[in-house]
Amino acid sequence: MEDLETLYELATEEKDESQTPELETTLKDLSGRYEKQNLLELMSGEVDKNGCFLSVHSGAGGTEACDWTQMLYRMYLRWAERRGFSIEEQDRLDAEGGLKSVTVKIEGNYVYGYLKGESGVHRLVRISPFDSNARRHTSFASVYVFPVIDDSIEVDIRPEDLRVDTYRSGGAGGQHVNKTDSAVRFTHLPTGIVVACQNERSQIKNRAIAMSILKARLYEFYRLEKEKENEKFAQEKKDISWGMQIRSYVFQPYTMVKDSRTKTETGNIQAVMDGDIDPFIEEYLRFSWKNNSVKRS
Repeated sequence: MEDLETLYELATEEKDESQTPELETTLKDLSGRYEKQNLLELMSGEVDKNGCFLSVHSGAGGTEACDWTQMLYRMYLRWAERRGFSIEEQDRLDAEGGLKSVTVKIEGNYVYGYLKGESGVHRLVRISPFDSNARRHTSFASVYVFPVIDDSIEVDIRPEDLRVDTYRSGGAGGQHVNKTDSAVRFTHLPTGIVVACQNERSQIKNRAIAMSILKARLYEFYRLEKEKENEKFAQEKKDISWGMQIRSYVFQPYTMVKDSRTKTETGNIQAVMDGDIDPFIEEYLRFSWKNNSVKRS
């Protein structure tokens, strides 16, 4: 900034308008770098720097809801690919027309910090491609985001609190169907949290992945429990239920994506579905920071 100010003063004194393009380019570059650093300042939580597990689950509505779940999943994959993050599918339950549920692990710097505000119910309004009468339908899918827990953070899971079930993996058939009980499901009895993994052919690998997801979910669960006195976190937990969406995606009769919390909106729904969700993510980070600052004061 000091160099830019000096260049501006010299150009002004000498009335040298040829410096204008360089001044504008430099200012734009500095502004962009400042915004990126400013966003990182908003992600100062214990696990904001970590990767995350992102799960999408279909709501009521059969084929329509499963298609919406697949569309949301694709949106997040596109967003992660744009940023160069690594993506590894952990568990997937296919259904007619789309996905019943899916869990993916996304690794990279500040992935959890960016995506933590995506947890909640996402609502779709459109003319259903599955309705022969071309009627408008409303569908719901829930998104859950949990941090990847590294060795520096301890999550205590007692063996007696864990129920382990093994079963045969399901799938599309053919060579992908496992003939052994390699799929694993963990039920954490004190909290009722259930996680499953069936993507790997090895039960050992599925156990390791399921345990990693369980630790992430328990970390988030206990974090929310500790902060129940903070109304914001308690409300966010309650909001992950049908009928209380955090964001609406309208395809017909007009096109709009609007966040219910920050009021951020755009008419370019195709760009959003292709992964351009940074305006919603960034505005939520600012919104959350302001709310927390008010409550701290």
